[in-house]
Amino acid sequence: MRTYGQYCPIARGAEIFAERWTPLIIRNLYLGCGSFSEILEGAPGLSRTLLSQRLKQLEHLGVVESTPKSDGRGHHYELTSAGHDLFAVCKSLGEWGARWLEIAPENLDPFVALWSMCIALRRDLLPNRRIVIRFDFTGRPQRERYWLLIELGDTEICKTSPGLDEDLCITAEAEAFVKWHAGQLTWAQATRERRIQLEGRPSLIRAFPTWNARSMFAHIRPAPRTATN
Repeated sequence: MRTYGQYCPIARGAEIFAERWTPLIIRNLYLGCGSFSEILEGAPGLSRTLLSQRLKQLEHLGVVESTPKSDGRGHHYELTSAGHDLFAVCKSLGEWGARWLEIAPENLDPFVALWSMCIALRRDLLPNRRIVIRFDFTGRPQRERYWLLIELGDTEICKTSPGLDEDLCITAEAEAFVKWHAGQLTWAQATRERRIQLEGRPSLIRAFPTWNARSMFAHIRPAPRTATN
């Protein structure tokens, strides 16, 4: 790991925090991703090799700790006290980003929004039976389709059809879905403008938006943009 060679705590902290993918790994662990595959799923583009390197590095630094799983397959990861303190830095960075940075076209990955939504679903409001929801996302170079399985409070995102009857079908512009989850677009506005459309049982259509706990930064209003010459 390259260093700044300075005693300053900002420099020493940045040597850890500013490593590529580290903030996202810390975020995913804080959100409850305890296995290698769960951490990886919430960071599209991160390779298995690099994740393994980062986890070993964070363990060595005392930010993450791991314990073997009871079935002997892999490890369970969680943040230490130092890791939870480091997440506070992640949260501050997220608050700054939500306030001062616009959501650019390259940020509109609907899978990340869907994954984030599933991590924090309002499980107390979910139906007590299996639900299969198909998502068709438009407005991207290629149309993207995913299936969400909800059963007994557990969720799974599938990239191929699970071969089960679909209870709800949602067609959404990627931008509208991302901005709804981020708190920058209301459900009423998105559906009124037909940027998000639903087909299925009326009770599920009404209930679906209530399951979304929204982004932890959804309450932050973007700063007014000033005109530039």
